[in-house]
Amino acid sequence: MPSYVIFMREGAVVDPEAMAAYQQGNREGPPDPNIKPLSVYGELETIEGEPCEGMVILEFPTREAAKDWYNGPYGERAKLRQKAAPYRGFIVDGL
Repeated sequence: MPSYVIFMREGAVVDPEAMAAYQQGNREGPPDPNIKPLSVYGELETIEGEPCEGMVILEFPTREAAKDWYNGPYGERAKLRQKAAPYRGFIVDGL
């Protein structure tokens, strides 16, 4: 069953250098074959609740693959993203 990692940016970027370093780190190295990007800061329309500044939705083949990715080398890069702007992150199972 696929699982999805969802990141919601809930405010403005407060540390542009940290964000630039995070983005550069994401561009380096080969892409992870387990990740299928479904939406990366696409046009966003809030239909319920508080709006967010941006959203990323990534598909993984399993929950374990998503957790392994997040808890692997990406976890260190995530610290830069978290320093750069307020985010919330989720792993949710698909159908």
